Amino acid sequence: MNSILNHTHSGLRWIALMLILWAIANAFTAKTYEKKHKMINLFALITMHTQLLIGLVQYFFTSSKTNFSAGWMKVELYRFFGMEHLLGMLIAIVLITMGYSKSKKAATDAEKFKKIKVFYLIGFILIVASIPWPFRTALGGSWF
Repeated sequence: MNSILNHTHSGLRWIALMLILWAIANAFTAKTYEKKHKMINLFALITMHTQLLIGLVQYFFTSSKTNFSAGWMKVELYRFFGMEHLLGMLIAIVLITMGYSKSKKAATDAEKFKKIKVFYLIGFILIVASIPWPFRTALGGSWF
């Protein structure tokens, strides 16, 4: 079960990153806010929320990378997955959700795109910083 969830969570991150980048690119290049822009923003949001649910199931039920025994903060692997990854991703998802919500309420197209630019870009940076990339060898991350 953990292997399936881990591969799903790792593979879905690429879709989430591409959708967020697509939403950010649209916010910087598009002139008028159309339904297709709203859908891309929404799909990025839904993908991030799906990632959150899969990640929380792993965090609480199946992962061997979380261990809250005494001294867990001194072990890089446990600290990263027990705190850094979780907090970074939660903050990013909250920012992306806020950006989507604020863009829906904005009056003009420029304001809508500005909300997406700011919130999705900050969220994207936090996500990239919080991913256990393979070159961070102590974390045991993989590309997929």
